[in-house]
Amino acid sequence: MDSIALQVEAPADRLDRYLADHLPDLTRSRIQKLIEQGQVMVNGTVCDSKKAIVQVGDRISLSIPETVPLALQAEAIPLDILYEDGQLLILNKPIGLVVHPAPGHEEGTLVNALLAHCELPGIGGVQRPGIVHRLDKDTSGAIAIAKTDLAHQHLQAQFKSKTARREYLAIVYGAPTAASGTVDAPIGRHSGDRKKMAVVSESHGGRRAVTHWQVEERLGNYTLMRFQLETGRTHQIRVHSAHIGHPVVGDPVYSAGRSVGVNLPGQALHAWKLRLQHPLTEEWIEAIAPIPPSFTKLLEVLRKRALSQVSH
Repeated sequence: MDSIALQVEAPADRLDRYLADHLPDLTRSRIQKLIEQGQVMVNGTVCDSKKAIVQVGDRISLSIPETVPLALQAEAIPLDILYEDGQLLILNKPIGLVVHPAPGHEEGTLVNALLAHCELPGIGGVQRPGIVHRLDKDTSGAIAIAKTDLAHQHLQAQFKSKTARREYLAIVYGAPTAASGTVDAPIGRHSGDRKKMAVVSESHGGRRAVTHWQVEERLGNYTLMRFQLETGRTHQIRVHSAHIGHPVVGDPVYSAGRSVGVNLPGQALHAWKLRLQHPLTEEWIEAIAPIPPSFTKLLEVLRKRALSQVSH
């Protein structure tokens, strides 16, 4: 059972709202259930009312019971393997594949496929065996999987210390004036929509998020950009791109549903390159995930459109 302790430093607020704003990894409904179950204490006393008001100086502690494991089934789902040995596996995840099971996605996930591919006896927990980082369902590209406890610990440490490097390619709306830049803006839960993330001040629960970007190709009113993550917040590139006025093409959440005339199965965001150290030899491994056909097709359409605009 995990425990979390907080001291209230913000103005008075409802208990559930305060916790949701300061614990972005927990949904508000999950927090409300913990409160109802008596897992939240305020100043040493169990508080079972989500509407209780907390004041500056109050001490809050949460106990989070271990998640009941899902009954996971191995499924023979094809995997696009970029690298594999006895310690780790690097895959090119296709658009539409959910990484780990969750309510509503108990089957057909990457974890189900991994269980059929290799032995992952409890590495990293029953529900997320071997998973050390994640990709959104509709983001394609390179993802690393640990096959041993040693590899799991080593890879997690690399992502935490930023030794491992992740580079993404994305097609965004608009044309940045600069050739490169950095977005340093904290990310937390959107105040009006708990399914979305947003740029949120750290005083209101946001966590530091840093994204470096570089223009790869200008395509008229669109741009092919390369992103390098310094941190790994949920939806980080998608949120930061929208924040600087250049949302990712095809993003149903952060790009206001703009159309480009090409039928995309997901957002035009691809985890292109993953560079990390081997857990045993510490030699550098660099895996490059081929760009998916839908991304390539969109590039071709935008290039033709940009040339047409120039010629006229």
